[in-house]
This record gives sequence, structure tokens and C-alpha cells, in this order.
Amino acid sequence: MVELLKPARGGFLRPFGCGWFIREFLLGHGPNGSPKIDPEAGAPQADIFHQYKMAVMRATALDRATRAEEKRARREKRAISPDNIDRLAERYLARMPYKTQGCRFHSFVVYFSNLQRLGWVEPTGKEEASAFQDNYPPGQPGSPSIVLPVAALSCLRRHTGIENVAGRGTASQYV
Repeated sequence: MVELLKPARGGFLRPFGCGWFIREFLLGHGPNGSPKIDPEAGAPQADIFHQYKMAVMRATALDRATRAEEKRARREKRAISPDNIDRLAERYLARMPYKTQGCRFHSFVVYFSNLQRLGWVEPTGKEEASAFQDNYPPGQPGSPSIVLPVAALSCLRRHTGIENVAGRGTASQYV
């Protein structure tokens, strides 16, 4: 007997991948409601992780709100209201625990180190002060800022199939 491999009801909701988010974030596009950064300056790894988690949480809350509003509208035999979806999404986001969505920090760090070994991201050389250094200045610094090097754009294009990078033509122009 063959049993299909599929998620249970509710399933594996991953609205977007971690690699895609890191790429778009470091290119300065501000994916999924995250802030836009200067691609030349980069961002600390901890900030990228936090923005990824918040973006996954926002996407999950919006998906849950849309499903709930569709179900409620179908039951009440009325049109779907975008205002109700926004209100429900805000409510779901406020009640969603931070640790339940996305990946854990250690998994993110391991994934990020693989991207660094491939040469797809590189440190800028700038480091920010850690929270520990607020009380003990000689302590260990925070995470270094990370940028997306131009050479990595062709690798990302080859592996993701994305042609237009940052709206500046194809990545092959920069190799």
C-alpha cells in the first residue's frame, strides 16, 4: 500500500524561503514588510534573522486571517471584507508567540555560515556593539554586518532562476 507524503490539515506553511528573504533583504528591497536597507552597508546577521521571523509571522497572520474571513463570509453568505481581514491579521499577529514561527537562531546561523562558505554573502568588516558590551565595554562584540557581493548575484541567478536583480538588468552583466 502506497501512502502519500503530505502534511496534516494546516500543513507546512512557508510563504517564502529563508534564502530568498536574505537575498531580497540584502539587496535593499524590503521583502514582506521588512525595512529597506542600504545594500552597500549591509545588515547585522541578528537583524536579518529578526526581520525574517517578523516577515514570516506577518505572512502567517495574514494567511490565517484570510482563511478565517473566507470561512465566515461563506457561512454568513456575504462578500469578503478586506477591512475584516486587516483587523483579524493584526489580532492574530499580536497574539502569535515569537518562537512559534520560522526557524531557530542556531539553524539560521548554520544556514548563514553555508551561504558565507559559498561566497554568496560576505562580512563588511563593521561590527556593532552587543547588548553585553553596554554593561562591559571590553566584552565580545555583536554580529558583523553582512552584504551580498556582486559576484554572488550570478550564483543566485543560476540557482534561483531569477533574471532581474534589483531592477538593474540581469546578473550576468555584473560578472
